[in-house]
Amino acid sequence: MQDLKTRQLIERAKNRDPDAFTELIGMHMKDMYRAAAAILRHDENAADAIQDTILTCWEKLGTLKKPEYFRTWLIRILINKCYDIRNHYKGLTGLEEIEELSGDDSCNPELKEAIASLGETYSIVMTLYYGMGYSSREIAEILGISPGAVRVRLKRGRQKLKEYYDADR
Repeated sequence: MQDLKTRQLIERAKNRDPDAFTELIGMHMKDMYRAAAAILRHDENAADAIQDTILTCWEKLGTLKKPEYFRTWLIRILINKCYDIRNHYKGLTGLEEIEELSGDDSCNPELKEAIASLGETYSIVMTLYYGMGYSSREIAEILGISPGAVRVRLKRGRQKLKEYYDADR
């Protein structure tokens, strides 16, 4: 049922229906925030990336070939926007200022700190897999890496989380 509704919304949005597009984006807003926060770790920068992503998606929605890949397409655009913002600020400020933890109240602060300690290579894969429910194959498509590399990053990320929590004992 959800897939049919999503397909209908995508078709209406492709025909430039702003209400359909707004509803479509609203369905994915939480996932967008999680992905942006995993990369940028600063609410204002995550909001900028999301805003840029929404604008780009509205402008480029006609290029989406398969509606069933809308979510993957959306998150891939968001990740690229996040990298653009991060790279822009790297030259202007110290990296430690960029990697401030975001204020997402829905996540355990200790867990956010642990995930942030993994570094971007592992934190984005862990967030996409565990936080957003993407499969290894979908993450591979989003990040442009092989599914095997995704599985390795998940395994190493879990090991690093275990080490992080074991060090606190």
